[in-house]
Amino acid sequence: MRRRKSGIARRTPLKIATAAGIALAATLAATAGATAEPDAPSARSGADSTQHVEYFTGPAGHPRHTEVPAPDPLTAKERKAAADDGTVVPIVQNGPVGSKADVVFVGDGYTASQQEDFHADVRTKWAEVSAVEPYASYKNLFNVWAVDAHSRQSGVSGDPTSNVRKDTALGSAFYCDGIERLLCVDTNKVEAYASKAADPDLVIVLSNSTKYGGAGYNDITSPSGYDGIATASSDNEQSSQVVVHETGHSLGKLADEYVYEEYGTYTGAEPWESNISKLTAAQLTAQKKKWYRWIGQSSPDGGTVGAYEGGGYYPRGLYRPTDNSIMRTLGREFNSPGREAMIAGFHRHGSTVSAVTPTDKEVRRGQRVKVLAAEGVRLRWSVDGRSVKKGVDARSITPKALGVPADGRAHKITVRATDPTRAVRAPELRKLLKGSVTWRVAR
Repeated sequence: MRRRKSGIARRTPLKIATAAGIALAATLAATAGATAEPDAPSARSGADSTQHVEYFTGPAGHPRHTEVPAPDPLTAKERKAAADDGTVVPIVQNGPVGSKADVVFVGDGYTASQQEDFHADVRTKWAEVSAVEPYASYKNLFNVWAVDAHSRQSGVSGDPTSNVRKDTALGSAFYCDGIERLLCVDTNKVEAYASKAADPDLVIVLSNSTKYGGAGYNDITSPSGYDGIATASSDNEQSSQVVVHETGHSLGKLADEYVYEEYGTYTGAEPWESNISKLTAAQLTAQKKKWYRWIGQSSPDGGTVGAYEGGGYYPRGLYRPTDNSIMRTLGREFNSPGREAMIAGFHRHGSTVSAVTPTDKEVRRGQRVKVLAAEGVRLRWSVDGRSVKKGVDARSITPKALGVPADGRAHKITVRATDPTRAVRAPELRKLLKGSVTWRVAR
């Protein structure tokens, strides 16, 4: 039985209007000059009757893949139920929607009286995920939202045994396709709820359970803007590793680095993902491809970056950057190329700098202008396109202090931000680590 939380103060949830999300930006493949996607099990089968999912047999284990039946389209009754439900509650707010990477948690298996439990579980799960690098260094780039989905019964199907059935809003169920740890959901229902958030960039279904398990729906591209769905048990701390791994696919556009012996030798085109390649370390270096800038360097996941045979499900013919990163085994760190890809992915959705003072209205010469930027981000200000030495790294300043003259003419002030991290080396990715904001100054 799941423990019932108590002593949590109720809060008034904030209703957020439904809006179409911003489509995900170009993948790392485009920036890395990749040529083709390999014939791996992550490709769509072409059949609408199945969905490809990744699952995990246990903590510290290698993931597996399978095909599961695709859910039926929602009935009119189901569409109405979702339309009438789904309050959006802010959990972490670091800036305006659209200027941050917006993580949306949708709860399942929580009854009407357990929604505060769900909000507490979101906070706990996000704390676990954001403790992992590079999330830990970039927490300020994220907003986190909880979408309340009211289930008729508490808990999820398949917990603790396969014969347990629960009536829940999203249909969360272990023993999906006969696999105990595979935690499936009705992805059409997930879309109906997740789309209530204004700009869902990353969607995580948090199922009310203590049982270890989860899933990654990495072939789903939502009309609301998010790319893929991760599922996880709310009260199993090890399930957060499932979420982190899945975000390696959705945010980092990383390939899996584990193998299936039955796949044999890879003979296809060069993979588009940035962390697998047909090239050896010497070839990567000679041709200046993919992770060549990291070769020979120590990696956060242990060991040295090189080219280790086996990856993208193939034991031979493909290479991965390190021996054992989180894209190979849960409980590990991202390797250096993986961390680089994740940071770039964060910045595709979250701006290096965002305005606190609105930019759609003129500001007065003596009015204080404020911005949000992470500690360590370099800020440089300019007036009418000309850099000024005043206000270096200032998060709050007046146009007057920047030298805007009181001459009755129109002027503009701009702040340009740069994330100086050394964890991103590729020039095409470093471009993503820059941003700017401009205000018009009243005459």
